[in-house]
Amino acid sequence: MATLRITGGSVLLPHDGEQTTDITLRDGVIAEFDELFGRGLELDARGLKVLPGIVDIHGDAFERQIQPRPGVEFPHDIALRDTESQLLANGITTAFHGVTLSWEPGLRSLDSWRALLAALEAGRWTCDMRVHLRWEAYNLDALDVALQDIAAGRVHLLAFNDHTPPILKKIADPVAGAKYSDRAGMKLDAFRDLAQRIGERADTVPAALDRIGAAARAAGIPMASHDDDAIAVRDSFRARGARICEFPMAEEVGQAARDAGDFVVMGSPNVVRGRSHLGWASAAVMAEAGICSILSSDYFYPAMTRAAFVLAGRGVLDLPAAWALISANPAAAAGLTDRGTIELGKRADLVVVDPVGPLVVATVVQGRIAFLNAAGAGRLSGG
Repeated sequence: MATLRITGGSVLLPHDGEQTTDITLRDGVIAEFDELFGRGLELDARGLKVLPGIVDIHGDAFERQIQPRPGVEFPHDIALRDTESQLLANGITTAFHGVTLSWEPGLRSLDSWRALLAALEAGRWTCDMRVHLRWEAYNLDALDVALQDIAAGRVHLLAFNDHTPPILKKIADPVAGAKYSDRAGMKLDAFRDLAQRIGERADTVPAALDRIGAAARAAGIPMASHDDDAIAVRDSFRARGARICEFPMAEEVGQAARDAGDFVVMGSPNVVRGRSHLGWASAAVMAEAGICSILSSDYFYPAMTRAAFVLAGRGVLDLPAAWALISANPAAAAGLTDRGTIELGKRADLVVVDPVGPLVVATVVQGRIAFLNAAGAGRLSGG
C-alpha cells in the first residue's frame, strides 16, 4: 500500500496543540508520528500548518453549478464534478450537500432531488460527499419519497426547513417574487398561485414533520432545524430529536440551544464578511461567546479556511479552537467518530495550509493527495 509522509510541518494535535512533527499515512489512516518507515511520497511541510480535513456540515454552493443562471440548468454529474474540485481545493474532505427537497419546481424539485442522488451514487468521488436533506415542511407530495430514501440510507443528515411562510410574504413584491419564480422556471403569477395553494396545507404540516422525524430517528441519522426564529421553535424541533440548530436568527435562540446541549451552526461567510448577509446574528461574536460551535460553508466554500484564521486573528479564540469549528465539532455533530482530529488510526484526511493568505497547499483524503497547488508540487518528492 502506498505511503505518504508529511514532514516538518506544524501539526495540530487534539491534546497538545500545534507540534512540529512528521506524520506517516498508510492504508488510508494516520499510522505514525515522528518515525518514518517505508518508501513513498514525501511532502515537505516546513513553514506550513498540517490541520485536520474540513468537515462541511451544510453547503449549498453546488446549486450554482446546477443552475448558474435562472432557467439555465446543467446535468448534475457535471455540476458535482466541478463542485468536488472546489471542495478539495479549499481543504474540505467531507461535505454534506444541503439539498433542498421542496414543493417548488425546478432547482429544488423532486426531479432535481432524484437526479442529484443518482449522480452521487453513479460517480466515483474522492471527497466524501454526503446528503443533507433540507426537508421543506409543506412538501407533502414528496413525503413518501423522502421517507423511502431515509430508510434506504441515501440521506445522512435531515434538516427541518420551513421557508413557505416567508415565501408567501415575499412574493407579493415583484422583485423579491421574481427570485423564486425564476429559480422555479415559472411566471411570477403562476408561482404565486402555486404558493398560495401550498400554503393552505398548514394544518397538515406538523403530522408530516413528526413522520419524517421518526424516520430519521429510526435510521439513526442526525437532525437539525434551520433558521429558528424563536426559542419555542427550537424547543419543538429538539423534541423531535433535532440536536443541531442551524443559523438561529437571533443570538438568544442560539444561546438557548447551546444551554440545552445542542450544536449551533453558523456560516463561515458571516465571519469572513464581518456580518450576516441577512442582517442576523454575528457568527464571530457567537463563536467567541461559546454559542456557535460549528461553522459551515453555507453558500461559499472558500470561506471555511479563511474564517478559522480570521477568528484566530481576532485574539479571542486560538487556532486550535477556531479550527475545531470546521473539523472536530461538525464531525461530532454528524456522528463521524473516525475523522475531525489528527490521531493515530483515524482517517488520514488532512489539509496543509500556508498561514500567509491563508492558502491551501495540499488536501489529503484517506492518505492520498487529492489537491496540490503549484507551490505544493515543488515540495513533493519520492514515489
